[in-house]
Amino acid sequence: MADIVVYHNPACSKSRGAVAILEERGDAAEIVEYLKTNPSRADLERIVDAITSVPGSDEPAALVRKDKRFGELGLAAGDYVTKEQVVALLLEHPELMERPVVFVGDRAVIARPSERVLELLD
Repeated sequence: MADIVVYHNPACSKSRGAVAILEERGDAAEIVEYLKTNPSRADLERIVDAITSVPGSDEPAALVRKDKRFGELGLAAGDYVTKEQVVALLLEHPELMERPVVFVGDRAVIARPSERVLELLD
């Protein structure tokens, strides 16, 4: 099997759920706690490219959490739709990255719900 990498936030139930699915299947994964080790520009560009690479996949804006923190910062969703805008925002505010992002090889999904990880397996 290709290498599996999970951009993970242990405080997130969906993120914990995706990791649990991998563990239950016996699939070893590299876990990246992205709030401890912030993704680089290259990492974020790779993530956006991967989640948007197939027909019917997520748009770049899907990688940005529009949560309480997003509102506290006074941000507007319409300002973060392109790859460049999303990467710039997440470099400054990595806590706004939607999670978990699961890679299997060069393919990735935002595993919300957690079971989306299964789209990359088998």
